[in-house]
Amino acid sequence: MKKHAWLLVGLAAMAAVPAMLLAQRPEYPIVLVAPGKGPYTFPEGYQTPWDRIEIMVTVKMSPNLFVLHGSEALDPAHPDGSGGRAMALFGPDGVLMVDTENRQVAEKTLTAIRSFTSAPIKVLVNTHIHPDHTGANAFFAKQGALIFSQEDLQSEMLRPPPRANGQPAPAPEPASVPVAIYRYNPAAPGQPAVTFNMNGETVDFIPMMPSHTAGDTIVRFRNADVIYIEDFYRNFGYPFADQANGGSVRGMLEAIDLIGKLAGSGTTLVPGHGTLVKKNDLLPYRAMLVDILGKVKAMRDQGKSLTDVLAAKLTAPYDKTTLGDTQQSKDRFITEVYDEVKDFPPIVDGKRTMPKHP
Repeated sequence: MKKHAWLLVGLAAMAAVPAMLLAQRPEYPIVLVAPGKGPYTFPEGYQTPWDRIEIMVTVKMSPNLFVLHGSEALDPAHPDGSGGRAMALFGPDGVLMVDTENRQVAEKTLTAIRSFTSAPIKVLVNTHIHPDHTGANAFFAKQGALIFSQEDLQSEMLRPPPRANGQPAPAPEPASVPVAIYRYNPAAPGQPAVTFNMNGETVDFIPMMPSHTAGDTIVRFRNADVIYIEDFYRNFGYPFADQANGGSVRGMLEAIDLIGKLAGSGTTLVPGHGTLVKKNDLLPYRAMLVDILGKVKAMRDQGKSLTDVLAAKLTAPYDKTTLGDTQQSKDRFITEVYDEVKDFPPIVDGKRTMPKHP
């Protein structure tokens, strides 16, 4: 079936379902399990004990919109809470999921959902390519979910960049690949590509400009006044612009500015990692990005090497207030900025081939 036919099937199925009106209550969000703050250390050779990680309801955003997240202090990639946040909207119309957590905890994610609803899982949207957000796609597709995403995410999944050792990455499991796809329209940023009226909610899938990756999507729940903003913003560790998959720091700035237009003063923003925020909380993050971009560009224009720039400790003014600050996190961020400020090739098929720094 062609991609647009999949999209029409999904929309038609939901359009036939009557909406149930649920008023948002002032006590939401209700935080049940706060993310960890650290500091965290892991011994050399540490392997994530997936059997010990639990997936639980950590926040209730409305009577029928819940956030799912994993245990802290066990996953070195995301120690404040294993994996990326997932969300579930539930009710008589079925379950709409945002992201799926890691593949290794797929059964636990389903068990967490079944702790509050027995409704069939019908819709899944991927906010970006990373496996802590898409790893259990195939598992939930087999539960009946129709997977939506930006077209660039589908391309990224079908043609992944090589591994660090130069070897080709394995092909994805066919069931994990999104089939209902849409594109970002640079002439109309912030315009929803897909809208569902489901379980008393109006849910918008809003494709984003290349920012964290080339295939980002944010998800707005209008009645709950919630936007899932995925990973172009984080307040645990320093920013990560996945250049191999089309991301950029400048794109993250554009994404933050767009959120400033889409969100109201009371809108709750749900990042993939870190703590829940409001739109004004994004402003210091934005200022830090601008500051670092400017300082790195000035040094590179002076002929400074990456080693020189890393040695300048440009993040020092922000280190004390950055939870999850590690040397690896700082160095990755500064290296991305260094690569970006001079040679910034266009995205081709969801990828940006960055030149090697001298």
